[in-house]
Amino acid sequence: MDEARVKKLVRELIIEVGEDPTREGLRETPERIANMYKEIFGGYDSDSELSVQFSEDSDVVVARDIQFYSMCEHHMLPFYGKIHIAYSPNGRVFGISKLVRLVEKYAKRLQIQERLTKNIADELHSQGVKGVVVLADAEHLCMRMRGVRNDATLSSSAFRGIYENKDEKAGIMSLIRKHGSDLSV
Repeated sequence: MDEARVKKLVRELIIEVGEDPTREGLRETPERIANMYKEIFGGYDSDSELSVQFSEDSDVVVARDIQFYSMCEHHMLPFYGKIHIAYSPNGRVFGISKLVRLVEKYAKRLQIQERLTKNIADELHSQGVKGVVVLADAEHLCMRMRGVRNDATLSSSAFRGIYENKDEKAGIMSLIRKHGSDLSV
């Protein structure tokens, strides 16, 4: 990303909306936005590190409530929520931090929720797991702030491998949607 160009464009946008870019509260805004864009759009250059795996077998691994923040490609407004991942390992498991990094890799892009869900499932499935399910639940500010101004949420899902089978879907969906147990001792 060309930081100087972003600053210039943001300054021009400030002028176009009718503001004074030299006003005290706006003077540093182009720089702040350029820095913010480097962070929130960092998924284009990131690696999920899924090659780091551990020899271990399990019937199914479920990671619930992975928080994500993304930007809608249609309006460049945020959408955010939680992603739930279940996969059936094939003798190798991923560390949970790798699953979080995978979510961030795709969330930190101009995106739509359905593609985000699909991209995560496809990359995990490409690592040789027997099956994977990705569910995403999100709130979209483009729905709340403009247009219909409604606080509806969106859920999307992607099934790969053994979980494409109708009989397998019901069981895994029940396991994913089950809230975590009380871990206090």
